[in-house]
Amino acid sequence: MTSYPELPATSLLHRLRQRIDTLDARLVALLAERSRLIDEAARIKAREGLPARIQSRVDEVAENARRMAAEEGLDPDLAEAVWRLMMDHFIAQEESHLASHRPVE
Repeated sequence: MTSYPELPATSLLHRLRQRIDTLDARLVALLAERSRLIDEAARIKAREGLPARIQSRVDEVAENARRMAAEEGLDPDLAEAVWRLMMDHFIAQEESHLASHRPVE
């Protein structure tokens, strides 16, 4: 691993890195909030007998990510890839919740 010299607090790169770190913290907080909402969705799906993966919804969310990315000048392929990875993780989270809340026969 390459070691880089410590940047002075007044350097433009140091200040930019601070802004990136702040944004990263906000992104993690938003992912945590999304995770809690997914837990709530899993409870509803368990009650209603729905599967974790509803492909039409997955496709809708991916398309929304592409559209919003394009509107913001972000590469839509990047947005879709990130969202699909995120959705795969959260669907697995839902599947785990659903498996632990199946009625015993």
